[in-house]
Amino acid sequence: MRGPPAAILGAVSDLGEFLRTRRARVRPGDVGLPGGGRRRVPGLRREELALLAGVSVDYYMRLEQGRTPSVSDSVLDAVARVLGLDETERAHLRNLVRPTSTGLPPPRRVRPGLRRLLDRMGDVPAFVIDRYTDLRAWNPLANALYDFDSAREQPNVARYTFLDERARTFYRDWPEVAADTVAVLRLNAGRHQDDARLAALVGELSVKDETFRVLWARHAVLERTHGTKLIRHPVVGDLDVDYEMLLLPGDPDLQLAVYTAASGSATEERLRLLASWSAPVDA
Repeated sequence: MRGPPAAILGAVSDLGEFLRTRRARVRPGDVGLPGGGRRRVPGLRREELALLAGVSVDYYMRLEQGRTPSVSDSVLDAVARVLGLDETERAHLRNLVRPTSTGLPPPRRVRPGLRRLLDRMGDVPAFVIDRYTDLRAWNPLANALYDFDSAREQPNVARYTFLDERARTFYRDWPEVAADTVAVLRLNAGRHQDDARLAALVGELSVKDETFRVLWARHAVLERTHGTKLIRHPVVGDLDVDYEMLLLPGDPDLQLAVYTAASGSATEERLRLLASWSAPVDA
């Protein structure tokens, strides 16, 4: 493969597309405007958004085109209010307007103390993930759950989700996992707009998987903090695990993911069984 098309790489943090997709989901009636008549595009027109945000149409058009680097917080807040952006989307909008990342990749080395922490979390699956969704370190139970050690290359959540057919049966809620994975990548792309490796990952997935392309075009963003995963493990069966994504103050580009199960649940018992199989055997 010669590499991802330039158009795909250029769409990694497209401010105009983000604003257009958000305008499209706002019905005129939701913001007090008449909704009758024929409309060439769904949702709000630029003129209507500018009026409701209290800026000129020309100024708003320049904002969509990325030609207002000194836009004020009050204008961004007004636009976000009209579009009904949530806190994650507001942060994404600010990142797109005012890039702050240097584009430098995070350090490849995981601190020894963090690795020891993972090893001591013996009764729960835990792993460290970076902005590219690369798995940087994991404990034995996480390996027993995902089989990271068998990967021929660096294990990567996004590539596994979209390019490995096994993911569609491993995740019982694969469509939700897929959408969330893309939304996390989109948020990271907005934070690190000059990161060539992140752009290359997006380009690769866009070329190889149609579902990824469709989801990427939605411009959804997600700050993954906690939730539930529905897994169908090939050995122990169905698992309903809750996850927590923990920030690491000393390593801002890394997160510690920890899976737990409700006390007394079938999932807890199955994780315990999986842990007993993955425990090292004393010599």
